[in-house]
Amino acid sequence: MGGVEGRVALITGGSRGIGRATAELLARRGAKVMCVARNQQELADTGLEYSVVDLGTSEGCAQAVADAEQRLGPIEILICNHGIGSAHEKVIWEQDPEVWNETIRVNLDGPFHLSRLVLQGMIERQYGRIVYTSSTAGLVAEYAGSAYSSSKHGLLGLMRSVAQDAGPYGVTSNAVLPGWVRTEMAERSARQEAVDRHITVDQVWEQRAALYPPGRVATPQEVAEMIAFLASEESSGVSGEAIRVALGSVW
Repeated sequence: MGGVEGRVALITGGSRGIGRATAELLARRGAKVMCVARNQQELADTGLEYSVVDLGTSEGCAQAVADAEQRLGPIEILICNHGIGSAHEKVIWEQDPEVWNETIRVNLDGPFHLSRLVLQGMIERQYGRIVYTSSTAGLVAEYAGSAYSSSKHGLLGLMRSVAQDAGPYGVTSNAVLPGWVRTEMAERSARQEAVDRHITVDQVWEQRAALYPPGRVATPQEVAEMIAFLASEESSGVSGEAIRVALGSVW
């Protein structure tokens, strides 16, 4: 598959987990990749171009786009992969409104600002690929995760809106919905769940794996492969789609 060769890709949350796996995969396939996150050392360790910004602000989103375009050229691929997890959330009647505000600001407002900023250039050039990392929690709400679930549901609405608005101009917009993947974010939730339920972290992961027909959770690389396809020229017939990467399970 050569459908990303020479293309400029901006990947948020690119320092670890799914984002890093995607960045490395696209770079191997010839894309010019800019990674964005908040941890400079982790970004530097990727060996790729990077920008350290807070994507929970419109100013941070604008800086990320500007850095990518100044160093690499016009952005042709946007992968919105960054986000805050739900390990610190509570049931909704006990939820801190600040947790809600921060989660929506980072998980949903950030992708909106990034999309708005890159789309004008994509429309002018009549080409673009945008991929959002939602979650199976974007379809099935999790317990004590109102902010996370709402942000991931909202991300699908944003994705579909972009598909409708920008579709006539050669731009596709899709989302991947991973189930459980053993990333650092998921490890934090596993540690919290282990404490809450008085079991071990390994038991949490064993129970999570049992949700899936193969008896395991997906890997970051498996999710990255789907993102890479949706970011490629070959995916031109796919837009407005929410695609699970969850090994055949609803969750």
